[in-house]
Amino acid sequence: MTKTINHHLTPALLQAYSAGALPEAMSLAVATHLSICDQCRALLASMDHVGGAVMESCEAAPEAGSLDAVMARIKAAPSTPKQAAPSDPVLPGPVLGYVGKSLSDVRWRPAGMGVKQAILCSSDQATARLLYIPAGVAVPDHGHRGLELTLVLQGAFSDETGRFARGDIEIASDDLEHMPVADPGADCICLAVTEGPLRFKSWLPRIAQPFLRI
Repeated sequence: MTKTINHHLTPALLQAYSAGALPEAMSLAVATHLSICDQCRALLASMDHVGGAVMESCEAAPEAGSLDAVMARIKAAPSTPKQAAPSDPVLPGPVLGYVGKSLSDVRWRPAGMGVKQAILCSSDQATARLLYIPAGVAVPDHGHRGLELTLVLQGAFSDETGRFARGDIEIASDDLEHMPVADPGADCICLAVTEGPLRFKSWLPRIAQPFLRI
């Protein structure tokens, strides 16, 4: 039986993803949530359907011979044997594309207090990283410069806005200050995407911030 997911993507994020308007890191978070959440996947499908209908209604002059050229390239392409996609009980397919074949392939780096991170992709627009938070450990109190998307892949955490378990995604804007705490029962693994550096309240995380790229 599929676990109930209580925290979902916003329509705005789904629309931007459907339109291909999100940076790579944000697209990774959305795609990973979609791989787990039937509800958001169905909503995206309806958005894609509407977008396709709009495109079909637009008149466009076809380029002479364009279809023939595409078909010729398809026929000329070498055939490759299909391989089974890697699977992992914790990391969904979109994340495995950045990691390897399983959770054991993640190259963790210490971030203090037992917390570990692995940066998956980064640009001027956003950064995606995996976070490993030991059971019962709190992430230092912080605010944001832009959006922060946090998708739970294992365990759970709680903060001022509620509790988030596997499949849940927290969307934190720059007006939220919070201190996520991993549930005591199991270590928490999250996919976290940030648009800008965090705003830590205490001095120690601020000192380490440039070295940890958070």
